[in-house]
Amino acid sequence: MIIELVARGEPPDAVLMAETGSERPETDRFVPLFRAWMDDHGVENHIVRYEPQRFRHWPPYHSLLENLLTNGTLPSISFGRHSCSAKWKIAPQDRWAESWPPALAAWARGERMVKLIGYDCSPADTRRYADREGHHDPRFTFRYPLREWGWTRDDCIDRIKLAGVPVPVKSSCFFCAAMKPHELRTLPPDYLRLIVLIEARAAPRLRAVDGLWRKPVKGCRGAEPRPGSMTQYIREMGLLPAAAIDAIIASTPAELLTFQETAARMDVNERATMRDWLDHFHAGAFRDAA
Repeated sequence: MIIELVARGEPPDAVLMAETGSERPETDRFVPLFRAWMDDHGVENHIVRYEPQRFRHWPPYHSLLENLLTNGTLPSISFGRHSCSAKWKIAPQDRWAESWPPALAAWARGERMVKLIGYDCSPADTRRYADREGHHDPRFTFRYPLREWGWTRDDCIDRIKLAGVPVPVKSSCFFCAAMKPHELRTLPPDYLRLIVLIEARAAPRLRAVDGLWRKPVKGCRGAEPRPGSMTQYIREMGLLPAAAIDAIIASTPAELLTFQETAARMDVNERATMRDWLDHFHAGAFRDAA
């Protein structure tokens, strides 16, 4: 969408990427490449983030992953909701717009700012568009250029290749319930260990769902069968050694709780962060089991 708008002489006034801090490694590699393309073509672009302000008795956290580990839960999509997108993606973009002079000037004139959304005409995006069609916001008008042009996902891929830009792969958090099994299988071991940790930390509070994938898929109508738990799939497929999985489940949630309880007794300015604890996790003894 952005590449074609630039070619048509309609470059966006600004492009935002809301970073959750928990994207797939392919996304982390692609973002600077495409930001460089936008810089070369004079397209203003920014990274925006949700910035937690109050930590109460918790170690400070700065990513969706760290948020989940702090609260001992799964992302909302695993429960059939989408509040993680609202909190970590939509809200920081809206907050950025609320301090952007062109938006403030437009609102002062009683006008709306135009948001460009990259839904195409392929079946999956058509369903997403149907969910949003008719959505009203007093501050924004929503435009869907790819749908205006009748472009499918294949048309988009062809256009990206023509521009000489690497074609991006799926963009999502690396633990998103929307991931397909073949997408999980491409994750490096460090990411798989974190998935095991997320489910182990949340397990005591889970009642209606089995894990990050929520419920099993039997494999009807061409779908690849999988369990509701990503940890179970990782174990069944041998993506991590069973001993490494068992070591994480057996001891790491308790270690994390001890870390949090220690933080609760400290002044917030003196607490170690959840990122500090994750550095300890990545260097942990469970690696010996791998």
